[in-house]
Amino acid sequence: MPETGKWQVRWQSAQRSGRAATRAAVRAAQRAANAARRTAEPARHAWEATPRHTRQTWQLTAVSAATGLAVALAAVAAAGPWDSGQRTAERAQAGSMDGASGEHHAADPGRAPSAPPVLPALGGAAPGSAGRGAAPVPTEAGLADALSPLLKDPALGPLRTASVLDVAAGREVFGEGQGTAATPASTVKLATAVAALSALGPDHRIDTTVVMGGKNRIVLVGGGDPTLTARATRHGAEEQPANLRTLADATARALKKRHRTKVGLGYDTGAYTGPVLHPIGPNENIAPVTALMTDEGRLDDSDHGTAPRSTDPARDAARTFAGLLHERGITVDGGPSYAKAPGKPDRIATVRSLPLSALVERMLTYSDNDIAEALARQTALALRQPPGFAGAGKAVRTALARQHLPLSGAVFEDGSGLDRDDKVTAALLSHLLLQASSPDRPALRPVLTGLPVAAFTGTLSDRYRGQSAGAGAVRAKTGTLTGVNTLAGAVVDADGRLLVFSFMTTGTTDPQGAQNALDKLASAVANCGCR
Repeated sequence: MPETGKWQVRWQSAQRSGRAATRAAVRAAQRAANAARRTAEPARHAWEATPRHTRQTWQLTAVSAATGLAVALAAVAAAGPWDSGQRTAERAQAGSMDGASGEHHAADPGRAPSAPPVLPALGGAAPGSAGRGAAPVPTEAGLADALSPLLKDPALGPLRTASVLDVAAGREVFGEGQGTAATPASTVKLATAVAALSALGPDHRIDTTVVMGGKNRIVLVGGGDPTLTARATRHGAEEQPANLRTLADATARALKKRHRTKVGLGYDTGAYTGPVLHPIGPNENIAPVTALMTDEGRLDDSDHGTAPRSTDPARDAARTFAGLLHERGITVDGGPSYAKAPGKPDRIATVRSLPLSALVERMLTYSDNDIAEALARQTALALRQPPGFAGAGKAVRTALARQHLPLSGAVFEDGSGLDRDDKVTAALLSHLLLQASSPDRPALRPVLTGLPVAAFTGTLSDRYRGQSAGAGAVRAKTGTLTGVNTLAGAVVDADGRLLVFSFMTTGTTDPQGAQNALDKLASAVANCGCR
């Protein structure tokens, strides 16, 4: 094939250029080092006086710079011309990556799901700029020229709203119907995340405990950890959720120290109040919302997405715990039953959830409804509201009001967005992301690091495959119900400017078409210099 032959010739030429550039860079570095040794004796003494770890950092930086120069020269020859500030080949590579590439949600809120390094760090300075916000600011007219025609796509429903904010300036650079409240679907999880992080902090953990409930009785007390698992530990995983097996180990040891090998078992779900069933009723999208469950009440081996669910996750968790105790030499007398833990409990064992930062990241990446409802209730507990659906909604609103966010028309009937009576504006969604992007609010950073990456992670892993401008560049939370499609996230535009956006539409009849239309809008923001 002649095309293949031409490509090979260009690639071989690029390789030769790269090798030559490498040799030239190394020779230049050697000459500079020799000259420095001959003429900078005082600098040598200063170098030797410098701490060893600092010298190692400087050495690594110098070697990386020389190597990077050579690689960059080879890449320029191979990849071709620039396109709107980002290399065409780089975008094509991002768009063709396997969508199954791993997502990672570490406890450190500063780390984002894995993806090739297409973007500068969110919230950081633009490449080559003198500081934060030094890249050119997109104009309202420029963004309107790019986005207004796309908002007329017939695949969108009769209600279509949009808001785009410039992060460095903290102001809106495009808006259409941005103050009109609409059903957000799962993008309401952004509100749940900001509320929980602001009320509790990113390091907050949720306890599951075992307490003595009498001389020969113990009580398993749920604290509301939705990620508590009864499965075997995953070897090699950097983050491990709280495990019922670990709790059983600690409980068995504590009971044997007290010379008890036969006990009664109760379980307490009193940390939450109100109905456990979501208003949508029994559904594979969410388990009954209770303070005690394992593996989100899933009846299969899945860990995210839809699945058949237990009708009584708390009772099932207690039965599983009884079996684990039996395996460890502790006999449970009779079956587990509901019980109230003593007011001043004697704790004998505890396991703690991953930090709230990690729970937020997982919730957003996978659009996890069970985590969302749990975090809304944890917010209610922190703000002294009844930890049920109604109290959680009030708590979320209160937490956001304390952040001075635009709440006109906002209604929070749940924490997950499954309830169609939820209402928010595009302006609220974009301002939630604006606050999470602020260097003055590091506690909210997991809202950004948990966003799915277009064509790579979570609910965006199968989207943007044909949109090179958006693949690997758009980071956004999705929202989908029948007739409702929303998208809200962050992107660094072609000039290196960090923008946050939200697009909402209701009344859609073509779900795939509406989804594609929203993706095109986000890709347009990524591809835009818009001045």
